[in-house]
Amino acid sequence: MTDSVRPVFHGFEQIPLREYAERAYLDYSMYVVLDRALPFVGDGLKPVQRRIVYAMSELGLNAAAKPKKSARTVGDVIGKYHPHGDSACYEAMVLMAQPFSYRYPLIDGQGNFGSSDDPKSFAAMRYTESRLTPIAEVLLGELAHGTVDWTANFDGTLEEPAWLPARVPHLLLNGTTGIAVGMATDVPPHNLNEVVSACVRLLDDPDASVRDLCEHVRGPDYPTTAEIITPAADLIALYETGNGAIRARATWIREGQNIVVTALPHQVSPSKVIEQIAAQMRAKKLPWLEDIRDESDHANPTRIVLVPRSSRVDAEQLMGHLFATTDLERSYRANFNVIGLDGRPQVKNLKMLLAEWLQFRADTVTRRLQHRLDKVERRLHLLEGLLVAFLNLDEVIRIIRTEDEPKPALIARFGLSEDQAEYILETRLRQLARLEEMKIRGEQDELAAERERLIGILGSKAKLKKLIKDELLADAKKYGDARRSPLVAREAAQALAETDLVPSEPVTVVLSAKGWVRAAKGHDVDAASLSYREGDQLLAAVRGRSTQAVAFLDSAGRSYSTVAHSLPSARGNGEPLTGRFSPAAGASFQALATGDADTRLVLASSQGYGFVTRFENLVGRQKAGKAMLSLSPGAGVLQPAPLTGQDGERIVAVTSAGHLLAFPVAELPELDRGKGNKIIEIPKAKRGTERVVAVAVVAPSATLQVRSGARTMSLSYRELEPYLGARGSRGGLLPRGWQKVEALHVE
Repeated sequence: MTDSVRPVFHGFEQIPLREYAERAYLDYSMYVVLDRALPFVGDGLKPVQRRIVYAMSELGLNAAAKPKKSARTVGDVIGKYHPHGDSACYEAMVLMAQPFSYRYPLIDGQGNFGSSDDPKSFAAMRYTESRLTPIAEVLLGELAHGTVDWTANFDGTLEEPAWLPARVPHLLLNGTTGIAVGMATDVPPHNLNEVVSACVRLLDDPDASVRDLCEHVRGPDYPTTAEIITPAADLIALYETGNGAIRARATWIREGQNIVVTALPHQVSPSKVIEQIAAQMRAKKLPWLEDIRDESDHANPTRIVLVPRSSRVDAEQLMGHLFATTDLERSYRANFNVIGLDGRPQVKNLKMLLAEWLQFRADTVTRRLQHRLDKVERRLHLLEGLLVAFLNLDEVIRIIRTEDEPKPALIARFGLSEDQAEYILETRLRQLARLEEMKIRGEQDELAAERERLIGILGSKAKLKKLIKDELLADAKKYGDARRSPLVAREAAQALAETDLVPSEPVTVVLSAKGWVRAAKGHDVDAASLSYREGDQLLAAVRGRSTQAVAFLDSAGRSYSTVAHSLPSARGNGEPLTGRFSPAAGASFQALATGDADTRLVLASSQGYGFVTRFENLVGRQKAGKAMLSLSPGAGVLQPAPLTGQDGERIVAVTSAGHLLAFPVAELPELDRGKGNKIIEIPKAKRGTERVVAVAVVAPSATLQVRSGARTMSLSYRELEPYLGARGSRGGLLPRGWQKVEALHVE
């Protein structure tokens, strides 16, 4: 090949951008999954946690040691094993020291390590000191016994353990959370005694089902004493699938009239809960509460006092509402996605987790026993050579004194191995005393018995299983404690309806001609005498209760609704309805009504058409309202007239020309919406000038008041008979002087 056609290497590889991006992202994804975010089933630790614990053990910071500055530990971790940010490393370290975050803390912190109110309020690492807790020994105790594989650190200058030889299923004890690429893990903490009991059950009965194991592991066990209210069937389903949710609820007691919250769910901040409750009180959505106080102190880490307005407040109902609307009740996701013994992430159920960990433990114990057996056999081998030297002491001394190379001579003379000969040569003179022979033979006997025991265990699965079981039970006895989170089956809390939280008080809702609304307390309110904005005046007023909804009808026949207690006080001018609702351009509010859902009303237009409907049909949550009354061009909406439900009640309609018609309610159909039927006749020739002024409903015991200017005429039920007619007829003409009717009112 000539130089002209020989390919030239430029020091880089040319590949398509898509291929490069896919390869780089896949490498990054695998790194995040396997070496950062997910825990290993064996020791239950993520790499940063494992490196922190190992670095502290290398610094000699065991439970009995004097603590050292946390900055020293973090420096060792990031300098030797974990080339990442010091703040992230320190935060991981702090988490393992917080008793409100970890069920069994691995680090004993001295100084400010945060509080349950603000877990991230910990002091800087230069101010705090730390050491390992006693339970960290279950992770580190067998590290030097040949139980783990060692890998090079990030720069190849040191070695670090690929995992820690955990003596208990630490993954379930403290749990973990992590977000990788395309997957996440959320393992809740559990009680040591329960987990060990399940392990023993699985050792004794390998065919035990997840449901059988749940007789021992009854549910998670968080660091707080808040209740776990998830039903047992849901917990079993969670452990069977490795996925699910757990609900925890605060505990509370009564102290006299007050309600005292004594424990909050895991990782719930007391100040956040207090702020959530206070926000509802400021928004007048918690009228049952008068005050809230935080009385937490060192003796009572959680003590939130709720002061009800009166002794008549139902505490159970109030707390149920708070559970539903604040963090006093919280849901936690569970996702048992961990890296298994095969090095692959997988969502595992409870039996798979425990079975894999027991396999890990069996391998660890086997390696520990084999490591010890190798040491015992080596020691026996050396003692055997040393005993030969004692039995031929003079000859050994002569060889050492006269031979230039005593080691080969000893090997040739006594048939020793190189290790035995080297050990004899390194033996100090003081060990050549006559009594040493007896010690050697005694040590040989002890080591021989230990060797037989080790060989027996390694050769018997039953003995190995018994050893694992005994060690598990011993650790559970040493480090185990009682369950903290009680399991109480309860229904999920339901928030009370807004009307249930508001006292039912009489109110008068006032609507002005320009669409401003307000609510005055009581029914003895003279709406006309209230002050109005310049150029504005009373349009209509209705009496109702603060817990009822109020509906407003605009000139397009659409209905809008809100609750009465949310309306502004009548001390001021109120607020414009256009701030709450979005009527069509040019539309104005013309009428309002209130009542219970089954209250029946007469809706009518100024052209004399209408129908009976239930109040619930007027209520809607849409800001743009809902179509209710179909109107012809030029027609307006009249003030709705409520029915009393009494037998014999009549609908009365009056026109601007003084024609009044009364007819039985039964003649007007009941509809959900629409134009309705003709109520009163307006001749075709007068439809441009005559209109219906008002409609009313008169019961046999009521009196109708007809208002014309400053004058009022009262008509009893019997006095309406001259005006009786069929629905849709013209009706009777009122007396001269009363033919310019402005309003109808029923007393």
